[in-house]
This record gives sequence, C-alpha cells and structure tokens, in this order.
Amino acid sequence: MPYKIEILFSHWFVFLKTLVMNIFIPSHIPFDQVAQKLTHLGIGAHQDDLEILATHGIVECYDNPTQYFGGITCTNGGGSPRTGAYRNYSDEAIMRMREHEQQEAARIGHYSFIAQLELSSFIVQDPTSTLLTTKLYNLLRKLHPQVIYTHHPLDKHPTHRAVCRCVIEALRALPATEHPQTLLGVEVWRSLDWLTEKDKIALDLSAHPKLIEKLIKVFDSQISGGKRYDLATLGRMRANATYQAPNAPDKATHIAYAIDLKPLVENRERTLEEFALGFVNRFHEQVKREYC
Repeated sequence: MPYKIEILFSHWFVFLKTLVMNIFIPSHIPFDQVAQKLTHLGIGAHQDDLEILATHGIVECYDNPTQYFGGITCTNGGGSPRTGAYRNYSDEAIMRMREHEQQEAARIGHYSFIAQLELSSFIVQDPTSTLLTTKLYNLLRKLHPQVIYTHHPLDKHPTHRAVCRCVIEALRALPATEHPQTLLGVEVWRSLDWLTEKDKIALDLSAHPKLIEKLIKVFDSQISGGKRYDLATLGRMRANATYQAPNAPDKATHIAYAIDLKPLVENRERTLEEFALGFVNRFHEQVKREYC
C-alpha cells in the first residue's frame, strides 16, 4: 500500500474507533433529550466501577424529578478474572456478559443512559493514544453535567489512573464555560480515609443502602468469578461512616470519600503526579505536627 494511502487509512481507522460505543437508554427516549436533562455523570474504567465511585450521584438522582444520572464505562471488560461458573468464558463471552450486567445496573438504578466505549485496557493505558480522550471530549460536548464523578490519581489500578488522566485532558480541551461545577475523584482501588480532613470530601450515601447493594450484586461475573466487591464496597462505606469522627456519634450509615479534581482542570500546566503528591506531602506534614 502506498505510504500516503496507508497514512490516510490509519487516520480514518482512528476516527472510526472514536465513534464506536454502545449507548443504552433504559427509558428509550432520544439521546439528545437525555443529554439536555443530565445533571450528574459518572465516568468509570470498568463495568461495576460506576456503582462504586459514582454511588453518590446515583443515590442523589434516584427517582428525583429534577436530577438525572448518566454513566460512561470506558473499557470492554475483556481482561476480567474468571473462576467458578465463568472460568471457561472466552474474552468475547465475558465482554458481552459484562456489557449486559452494566445495562441491568442502569435499569435498576434508573440511569438516564449508560455509554460503554468498548476500549481495551491496553489502549486506555497507552499514554500516546488519544482514543479515550477524544471519545470523552465528544460526549462531554453534548452532555454538560453539573457534577462529574471519576477515578482519582492516587488509585493503585493503572487503568483507573489512565481514565482519570483522560477525563482531565478532555475537560481541559473544552471551554471553561462548559466545565462541570463539581469534579470529584472517588475511591475504588485505594481508599482515601487517610487524607487530611481539608483534602477529603465525605459523600453521604445513607439514603439508599439497599439500592447500592443491589447494584453491586448485578455484576455476578465478578463476584462469582472471585472478587467480592459487594462485601468490600459496602464494608468500606460503613467503616468510613463509623471512623469518620472519633469523638462524635455516627452522622451517616454509609460514606464514600472523594477529592476535588477541579484544580487540575483549571490549571492546565499541573501534572497528575504533582497533584497526587500534594496530598501525600500534606499528610506527611500533618503526621509530623501530630508528633511534635
């Protein structure tokens, strides 16, 4: 193939990949109408991440006539661990199963929509790839949510950190007038209870604990496949609520911790590494003060 035609084909392939996604709308109303009403958006790496990190938005919007939650799942689930009943599932079979589970969660949680971008974790983690950033940018141009929940840059899962990076890059590409009012990085693969009190945001999830449990249990391919996210997530939320204040009664039954990511969008020169280390350094200084 001649060089110029090969380059042109490559560019078209990248463009087409940015268009590929699976959008499921439980109410079956047109996406443009859904986009206009959206107030809360969760952006997660994997199927079931939204039900852990964006729980606050799901609970806030559940059967609320003035607030609407939507979700974006970035990867295709092909690399999921498989044991028990799912041990013989091919990558293709597990991908379809996880896609179905995510849609079922959207039904149960009354999401406005769920968009599954169907990228591989390899592509998402590749710092030279712009596929995820472009897909997120194109969606965010249509959605304009007031609140966005995503992963935080201190998360120990590399795909989660990569999604956080791409969310920031996509938002930085938008005009400031189209930025969300609130942008939160929420705990999943690294808890945030250790942060200084000024740095962490407590999200009260007490209103619908049974809904949270039901949503997480939808993902049987993970739970029966060897990862008890149902027990772990609810346990952490309860622990956060009890251990929030040592000298006061519990004010909530379930809490998730988050950090404010808005400064990363407002300061385009600031790196995720520098931002993340700021939390570590402030915690370090607090410990030093406590022992002086």
